[in-house]
Amino acid sequence: MAMPISLRPGIIVLRSLFFAFKFSQELRMLQKALVLVLILASIAGLVGCGSTTSHFLYATIPAASQLAVFREDPYAGVLTELEESPYTVGDGAQAVVIHPSGKFLYVANPGQGEDDVSLFHINSDGTVAEAGTRTPTGSLPFLLAMDPGGNFLYVGNTLSNNISVFSINASGSASCTTNVPGCLAAVAGSPFSINLSPKSMAIAPNGNFLYVSAPSLPTGVIAVYSVTAGVLSSSPVGLTTTADNDPSSLAITPNGSYLYATNSTATANSISIYSIASSGTLSEVSGSPLADSSQIPVAVIVDPTGSYLYIANNGSGNVASYSITSGTGFPVEITDSPFPCESKPIFLAIDPNGKYLYVGNEVSNAGVQGFGVSSGSLNTIATYAVGNTPTSIAILQ
Repeated sequence: MAMPISLRPGIIVLRSLFFAFKFSQELRMLQKALVLVLILASIAGLVGCGSTTSHFLYATIPAASQLAVFREDPYAGVLTELEESPYTVGDGAQAVVIHPSGKFLYVANPGQGEDDVSLFHINSDGTVAEAGTRTPTGSLPFLLAMDPGGNFLYVGNTLSNNISVFSINASGSASCTTNVPGCLAAVAGSPFSINLSPKSMAIAPNGNFLYVSAPSLPTGVIAVYSVTAGVLSSSPVGLTTTADNDPSSLAITPNGSYLYATNSTATANSISIYSIASSGTLSEVSGSPLADSSQIPVAVIVDPTGSYLYIANNGSGNVASYSITSGTGFPVEITDSPFPCESKPIFLAIDPNGKYLYVGNEVSNAGVQGFGVSSGSLNTIATYAVGNTPTSIAILQ
């Protein structure tokens, strides 16, 4: 029996709606399947990253002339000491720094008149091997600073009151002390006399200025040297007095706009804040110095994002955390700061991702304490004994 013509349009509409509904269901199922695939792919990527990405932490231990090496779990901050660790290094190994390529590591050795820098090649598993002969420096090389581009190594010699500067040859060169990759060659004029005993050094993010703090009476100073191809200016382009006669540590924000100095004597107990001009000179910001709520601030560090500032307070056995005010650089202590740590903290190091903070302490059970970081707040992970007081840390990502 033939369908009435008047009903056909309705049937056609119903059929269209049916197929549209069916197509919509299939599309939603396809979308869900696609989302599931993407999630699984992301998880697989994370698992793969976790199994292949290696973060390593290197700590100098002067009393034992050793370099302790740990693998850092990038997802938990937990440290595991390598089987080969600790390594015997130069006498009194005091400071360590890693080349931006991740291939070379340098250690300053000021002990027993050794006065030199060791070069180590870093293997893919985090282990190291000393390469070539050690490079002589000035007297008591206590400080190291690496040019951001990895072209120059700066060595602060505290007894001879000068700065040694070496060019870094990634492929090796006959002009180096030893012809191996990563070898060092003194730049013309090195070492550079500064007539100050350097206490701390910081290189500007653009590599054009070197900042050196030094004790002096009646007040300490921060000297600013311009740098051209590793060569320091013959005299400071800026000389700033501090609120303390012994400024202990310097840190610069990643954008190069602000510099912070810890004033650690009992009469100071403060943090000085300076803005950095394009000429490299310093101007103290309004409200500086900021009184430290704890005692004897000996070390300062800025997180990789430039959002937070951390202070190690040796006299109070804690770490203070500050948010950095955008536009002024002024630090404001966060509400749950300070955070207790092992007694007598003396230096700080932060993971390149800004997720973990490590504190070196000088107590009898000296070690490295790890903290997780969340919006400036710190959560204790663990403390890792190294036998003697560690003095510096470099972290390879």
